[in-house]
Order: sequence, then structure tokens, then C-alpha cells
Amino acid sequence: MANHKATKKDVRQAAKRRDRNRYYGKTTRNAIRDLKAIEEKKAADESLPNVLSMIDKLAKRGVIHKNKASNLKSKLTLRNNRLGATA
Repeated sequence: MANHKATKKDVRQAAKRRDRNRYYGKTTRNAIRDLKAIEEKKAADESLPNVLSMIDKLAKRGVIHKNKASNLKSKLTLRNNRLGATA
């Protein structure tokens, strides 16, 4: 690392961003896991919009790629729709 004020600041900022991105990513993964564990259609319908919103925010922030976000949302929505068909 160069010994410049701007470089030191950049390192601090990158560490903050990394921690923040890891927090949001992990929180979203946990929410997805909890959504997949739900077996009742009504409960899944209530939590699905919140999880999809979290995924959109990750893509907007650049934590995950927009195509990955789209794939996750598609799979979760399909799974949610299948819950209603089997019940």
C-alpha cells in the first residue's frame, strides 16, 4: 500500500463497503433460506415481496449481478407458485 493520505482513506472506505456488502449479502441469504423453509402458501406469499426487494437492492448496490438476482427471483417465485398448486 502506498503511503499517501488518499490511499489510506481508500483502504478504510473499501473495508467499510466490504463489511456492509457482506452483511447485506448474508442477511439476504438467510432470508432466502427462511423463505425456502416455509411450507404454507399464505406465509410464503407474505414474505416473498420482502425477499425479492432485498435481492433487488443487492443487485442495485452491485453486491450480486443483475442476472443472478433475476435468476434467484424467478426460482423463488416458481417455488412459491408450486406451493399453491400442491396444497
